[in-house]
Amino acid sequence: MRFVTLRSCTLPLALGFAVFAPSVARAEVVTVFAAASLTTAMAEIETGFEALTGHDLAVSLAGSSALARQIQQGAPADVFLSANPGWMDTLEIDGLIAQGTRRDLLRNTLVLIAHDAQHPPVEIVPDMDLAAMLGDDRLAMALVEAVPAGIYGKAALESLGQWEATAPRVAQSNNVRGALALVALGEAPYGIVYATDAAVEDAVSVIGTFPAETHPPIVYPMAGIAGHEGAAQSALLDYLQGAEARAAFARQGFAVIAD
Repeated sequence: MRFVTLRSCTLPLALGFAVFAPSVARAEVVTVFAAASLTTAMAEIETGFEALTGHDLAVSLAGSSALARQIQQGAPADVFLSANPGWMDTLEIDGLIAQGTRRDLLRNTLVLIAHDAQHPPVEIVPDMDLAAMLGDDRLAMALVEAVPAGIYGKAALESLGQWEATAPRVAQSNNVRGALALVALGEAPYGIVYATDAAVEDAVSVIGTFPAETHPPIVYPMAGIAGHEGAAQSALLDYLQGAEARAAFARQGFAVIAD
């Protein structure tokens, strides 16, 4: 690179341009805390958002419960994408949600998966015998008292009268992708995950879908975090509701909630 020294007579002109040149929007790092079930979609969204806005998107993925607790403890999240309304409600009660930014964004479906690719379909009804299917083996689930996928799964099994017999055989993971991995690796023959998770893993097969009435609606809300308002936060919230992000979510099997 060649440097040019300005003559003294040109300095006032140079300063004039510095004063009157139009300001350029400054690129920022914006951090989103997103439920682990959004892993694949967020990888696509990260690329699209950065290309469109020039901002750098930092994505932190984990169970919604862990992310919400981190936000409560002051973690520097700008936007939160939860896999259920409950954890978003908790943050809102705590005054941690930026006013007017909360929106319901996506829906999902709960499925029973198997490691055996040739496993026949299972009708998920009250008289199924999941405990007998398991035998001495394990059922992989996300944490049933904290992580949304586990909460939904437990609710579904309770609704079907299957929980009491199945509970001793449940292997719990910190998030839904952990439960998916247990089945994919053959460490558990069966698991309960979202349909969108099962779709990205070739080593598992979906053998049944839990009826919607067996569990609360699976809704993914998003919101900005209070104290982090600004151009970058607004840009991400707008992008997540825009056509490109909606298409990315739909490609991963999520149902996008209309405005």
